[in-house]
Amino acid sequence: MIEYHLFKDDLNAAEILKGSPVIATPEDMLDLIAEAGYQNSIAVIMHRETLHSNFFDLKTRLAGEILQKFSNYRMKLAIVGDFSDLDSKSLSDFIRESNRTGIINFVNSVDEALAKLNR
Repeated sequence: MIEYHLFKDDLNAAEILKGSPVIATPEDMLDLIAEAGYQNSIAVIMHRETLHSNFFDLKTRLAGEILQKFSNYRMKLAIVGDFSDLDSKSLSDFIRESNRTGIINFVNSVDEALAKLNR
């Protein structure tokens, strides 16, 4: 289930709503990127619950493979959720570095995601 948030110039952000099927593979994400791009989206907003738990285990490489898709297709991503329960130092470093570059953002709310993505 996707909800579109209108930006300027008929561009938007596609929000993958809670309750949507879990994204478990890079191919799943590629399908969403294609759908969002077809609808003039320049960004995707996902809720933490819509990503498979392997995404947050960097050893699985799922996060890297999925995030590479966003880089390849020049689309921004915001992942909404509470990440304070993730105890991995490498994941905390990854989140901090991602937020610094601004292409991939880990945020607390959809409103915060929209503010960061609409720049």
